[in-house]
Amino acid sequence: METKPENSPHESLPAVIVDAALQVHRELGPGLLEQVYESVLARELECRGLTVRRQVSIPIRYRDLHFPEGFRADMIVQDEVLLELKSVEQLSRVHSKQVLTYLKLTGLRLGFLLNFGAPLMKDGIERIALGYVPRVARVA
Repeated sequence: METKPENSPHESLPAVIVDAALQVHRELGPGLLEQVYESVLARELECRGLTVRRQVSIPIRYRDLHFPEGFRADMIVQDEVLLELKSVEQLSRVHSKQVLTYLKLTGLRLGFLLNFGAPLMKDGIERIALGYVPRVARVA
């Protein structure tokens, strides 16, 4: 897999993440398990000079209760962007809602839902920010 040198200061973090996801999908294609894409994408991002944490345990607070492991974020890049990876034929509304909830719980502002099961990766990328209404949730 070809990698680019460390991202230059003019490149935005979201652009580097999307480019890395496109590269991984281009080389591996659709149809593998999410774990495979997670491992390879993490390595690709690290080769581009980014810090990647995988399967990050996120605690949940509910009233007076504290659950040390409410869920696991697939990836958090540069402690700024949450990545939720899927390898499914088609995304559903629940996937976007899941990312929005994860953003609220982590305090992060930006996330990407990346579906490596899409025939074309450009169709499998959903950028999600707090306050954003996901494309699959909009009424036509």
